[in-house]
Amino acid sequence: MTHPHAAIVAVASAALGADLSDPAGLASSNRTAVLRCATASGGTVVVKAYLAAPDAADSFVAEASGLALAGPAGFGPSLLAADPAERVLVMTDLGDAPSLADLLLDGTAEAARVALTEWAVTCGRLAVATAGRAGELAGLRARYRAAGPAGAAGPAGAAGPAGAAGAGRDEPGEHWLARRVREAADLPGLLGVAAPSGLADDLASVLAVTGPGECEVFSPGDICPDNNLLTPSGVRFIDFESAEFHQVYLDAAYLRMPFSTCWCVFRLPAEVAGAAEAAYRDLVAGVFPALADDATWRAGVRRAAVAWTLHAMTYLLRPSLTADASMNPDRVPAPSARQLLRYRWQWLAGELDAGDDLPALAELVRRLLRATEHWQAAPMPHYPAFG
Repeated sequence: MTHPHAAIVAVASAALGADLSDPAGLASSNRTAVLRCATASGGTVVVKAYLAAPDAADSFVAEASGLALAGPAGFGPSLLAADPAERVLVMTDLGDAPSLADLLLDGTAEAARVALTEWAVTCGRLAVATAGRAGELAGLRARYRAAGPAGAAGPAGAAGPAGAAGAGRDEPGEHWLARRVREAADLPGLLGVAAPSGLADDLASVLAVTGPGECEVFSPGDICPDNNLLTPSGVRFIDFESAEFHQVYLDAAYLRMPFSTCWCVFRLPAEVAGAAEAAYRDLVAGVFPALADDATWRAGVRRAAVAWTLHAMTYLLRPSLTADASMNPDRVPAPSARQLLRYRWQWLAGELDAGDDLPALAELVRRLLRATEHWQAAPMPHYPAFG
């Protein structure tokens, strides 16, 4: 009987120039298939194939380029081979190891704290190691895109978290996150919430962090706590489908919120999150001295947090109008969609009130909270490691 992944293995073998066998599924979805395959020498590699999804071409280009840039420095698997026409990647196998999410959900408080800080430091070290290499990434993206199947690519660019395909930094056009922010501006009306006066000006200020800026860092893109492995050699990122250079604040907000685009969201103790954020900031400020200024840092992270919160509304609010659902039915514990939305708004209200520079957005968040009190969503608890 032919193995269901035989065609993928054949493509990967040809790209690698060596026979692969015994594929074992590591992950699969309607977008990708990820396999662990044996090599003739007795080792293993990981093969990732992008299936016929609308953003397959963009995701392949982003991941191949991101791995080629970051892999050699030890921040993720090394890219061993690629077939752009078939959208298949072969990379080193980092083995089986827990993720940051595993320790936050099932570990001890001390293990989770250490892992979170190590994760933040690794994000910072990656930013430092790749500083000034945006042109190199653009060249890699152009090469992989040109080698892909003719006419198969959609709008050029990386796919953002939650499947938001859009333009990357090296192509013209508005970034996918900016489009999500604009889309979210009309969503409060679904709850009968009117736009406060001055909202357009506040949104324009938020949109500024989604475009080019003076402090741009390389990021795997979707740095959620389950998109990494805590290996004996350190944290390694394993999802580069949205890899790009973007403003540093978009990654910093992951620590502050926490974890802007993930299902795995609970509260972090303030001192734990603060220490991790400080560790990340110390590293990136070594490349961008302006980030040492508290006002600059806080204003940028605050705007990034708004952008990510509005982004979440674009895929969570409509289904939450009629029913609530778990953010991950396959994992326990997991927050519900309504619980996550209200937590984001509650947390953001405090951030905006403290900043006092986006008054219309602060009023909008208060109105959203009042309009959804009837949801009776439970308060967001701490991660189980800190519970």
